[in-house]
Amino acid sequence: MKVRLVDLAHARSGDKGDTANVGVIALRPEWYPLLSEQLTLDRVRAHFKGVITGDVERFELPNLNALNFLLHGALDGGGTLSLKTDAQGKVFSTAMLRMVLDVPDEAARKLGLPPAAG
Repeated sequence: MKVRLVDLAHARSGDKGDTANVGVIALRPEWYPLLSEQLTLDRVRAHFKGVITGDVERFELPNLNALNFLLHGALDGGGTLSLKTDAQGKVFSTAMLRMVLDVPDEAARKLGLPPAAG
């Protein structure tokens, strides 16, 4: 089943120099293990390919049912140097939530996940 990340989590992002910070928080605690499984470094790197020039780091915060990602080389030098419209990286959370996850049907039903429209 295809499931939109925006239906499973909310996210917040910001900047630290040339690095965008994206926190992804499960809307329900029982959905956190799925997010942890699905939002791999490779998946996030691929999702932001061509948008960031550096690597991606991932930090797990199970006590908050959250993952935190650092997207290096995302802000063209950072807020005081960049000519980008979003030099503080606020839109990276919205971009992350646009991901669509492929979840096995049985697991999706067991977790009560909402299917992606379309």
